[in-house]
Amino acid sequence: MLWKLLVQYLRPSLPFVVGVLVFQMLQALGALYLPTLNADIINNGVAQGDVGYIWRVGSFMLLVAFLQVAANIIAIWCGARASMRAGQLIRRDVFDRVGAFSEREVSQFGAGSLITRNTNDVQQVQMLIFMTCTMMVSAPMLAIGGVIMALREDVGLSWIIAVAAPILLLFVGFIVWRMVPLFSAYQERLDNINRILREQLTGIRVVRAFVRENIERDRFRDANDKIMDTGRRVGNLFIIVFPGASMVMNLAIVAVIWFGGMDVDRGTVEIGSLFAYIAYVMQILMGVIMVSFLTMMIPRAAVCAERIGEVLATDSSLKLAENGVAKQPAPGLLEFDRVGFTYPGAEKPVLEDISFRAEPGQTVAVIGSTGAGKTTLVNLVPRLFDATSGQVRVGGVPVKDADAKVLWDSIGLVPQRPFLFSGTVASNLEFGREDASEAEMWHALEIAQAADFVREMPGGLEAKIAQGGTNVSGGQRQRLSIARAVIHQPKLLVFDDSFSALDLTTDARLRAALWRELPEVTKLVVAQRVSTIIDADRIIVLDNGRIVGTGTHEELLTTSTTYQEIVESQLSAEEQR
Repeated sequence: MLWKLLVQYLRPSLPFVVGVLVFQMLQALGALYLPTLNADIINNGVAQGDVGYIWRVGSFMLLVAFLQVAANIIAIWCGARASMRAGQLIRRDVFDRVGAFSEREVSQFGAGSLITRNTNDVQQVQMLIFMTCTMMVSAPMLAIGGVIMALREDVGLSWIIAVAAPILLLFVGFIVWRMVPLFSAYQERLDNINRILREQLTGIRVVRAFVRENIERDRFRDANDKIMDTGRRVGNLFIIVFPGASMVMNLAIVAVIWFGGMDVDRGTVEIGSLFAYIAYVMQILMGVIMVSFLTMMIPRAAVCAERIGEVLATDSSLKLAENGVAKQPAPGLLEFDRVGFTYPGAEKPVLEDISFRAEPGQTVAVIGSTGAGKTTLVNLVPRLFDATSGQVRVGGVPVKDADAKVLWDSIGLVPQRPFLFSGTVASNLEFGREDASEAEMWHALEIAQAADFVREMPGGLEAKIAQGGTNVSGGQRQRLSIARAVIHQPKLLVFDDSFSALDLTTDARLRAALWRELPEVTKLVVAQRVSTIIDADRIIVLDNGRIVGTGTHEELLTTSTTYQEIVESQLSAEEQR
């Protein structure tokens, strides 16, 4: 998966990759040529006392060194451009794929894991690309070229290289073999710590309300200790590599000086050639170390690439129609035809044989006990899930066959947990409609009974909203979410228990404004409170995923035992009448 990912995302940066290859090759050639020039200066300049020769060759060495530095700088620049571009493309594709996921896929991976995969995992792959681009040519060339150049200087000392290089490779290979499972465990524990931190930040009010700070602190400490332990074990292996490699390299240099010095003493090798040989041995072993360093990065990057690949290879369970129906013959019409839904792996369906029809302009309410399947039913309308049996139709068109944009444009959804984005009141309303005027925003806020408190906020429409709407109350958050759905100008408004945080007076005023201002809009209302749905044109009673009653409030009081029990638990006898 790693190599497939590299090939796929480096292709757009091919000119920079070619630049890396060319300039790294030039840099390596310069590095290999410099020891030979140094040997010439010592053998033919210093030994002979020829100052002119020293100046001529020395000046040429400076030029080669300058060109080598310039080539290295350009190669690193090209490598940085290629790696940054690849990281950008990977993040874009992961983000686009996650954005197309249904609730099923998001739950499968987990929000914390998806965040880690698109940040830390991509960063690891990006770093590998950068290091590969800056070392992948020079390291092998230094190692292979160094062997060739060293043999030119003195074949008799080649046994030192033949012993040192395999020892170094075996040593680093063993370290890499030990690191692979640790990198995999590290990424999993990083997922876990992100998940816990996200839960604690999101549920900070609950944590404080139930005085669970110490428990949550211990839970985070446990996850933190585990990732620290894994990171320490990885670090312990890392710190062995460079001292071990340095020891092998220094022993090899000592051997060269020892045995080479004997050859110099016998007159079979010139002193300059010995210095060049030492330089080549260092280059060979440095090349091996650089390759080993890359090899150590590969296991972690491979784990990360595998995790990224899992996301990219996962198709959304919601298959959008390529040539979907772009026109609704009956805008505002909502139909459920023998609909059933079963969550993956569940023993029994959440919804069974759900059939009803909401005419344009009608208000249809859904009520039932906790776990009856109300939210699941609502989620089938905008295709957050797809029904596992039967058919849901919006505007007279099956939702699976409809053009996605046309379907979503016709629906205004207020979810059970209203979410506001960081920004302003106006920017949140613009999620409903980007081109909404200020007057339309205020009108939507008036309908949602939110205009009064927005006027009191500093800046009015430009008042700041924190991420998730945490700087406003639950009731204000619900009303702003309703205003966002209203300004969308949908044909079908879906309220998933969207009045639960409102007091009865505000609830009544809001519903009256909705019915008065939007008489032609179909309204599907899921509620826990009977008072919210008492005036609905039709009330559907759910119990264990099945419809056990349907009709008006008065009709259900005489025909549905389940509805009677709900009413009796909430309303007094006078209110029931």
